[in-house]
Amino acid sequence: MIKERPDHHDAELVLRLYDLRRESVMRQSRDAMLKFLPRTWDDFNAVLQFGHPHNAAWRQTSSYWEMAYGFAKHGVVNPDFLIESSAEGRFLYAKVLPHLERMRKEVSPTAFQNAEWIVQNSPLARQRLELIQGRIKKMMEAS
Repeated sequence: MIKERPDHHDAELVLRLYDLRRESVMRQSRDAMLKFLPRTWDDFNAVLQFGHPHNAAWRQTSSYWEMAYGFAKHGVVNPDFLIESSAEGRFLYAKVLPHLERMRKEVSPTAFQNAEWIVQNSPLARQRLELIQGRIKKMMEAS
């Protein structure tokens, strides 16, 4: 059940999520994943391998955002309120989207279900995902 209206509990949770993002290892992981621009399945799949230098960063950030979006999916926090204060999770999801179907077939059938849910159930998330996809396209063209 979607939480229709945010309240002070939502604010406390979103602030706590923000605070967790400031932890030093999480900052390093976030930085690595923000710079991660997979162009092909091989680029994307490489980071999924335990031997890849950014695999730990991948696991930390992807599981963090899936957890956060799960809060919205299960009615703990209002989805739009969560989306208003965080773009990074959708940046990661936008990078995954071109490879998501194959990832689910070959790696994990449940991958990014919460990110997918929030985009399907929050008009704000859909709108901002489209903006982010445009930014990623420009980033890839520039590099």
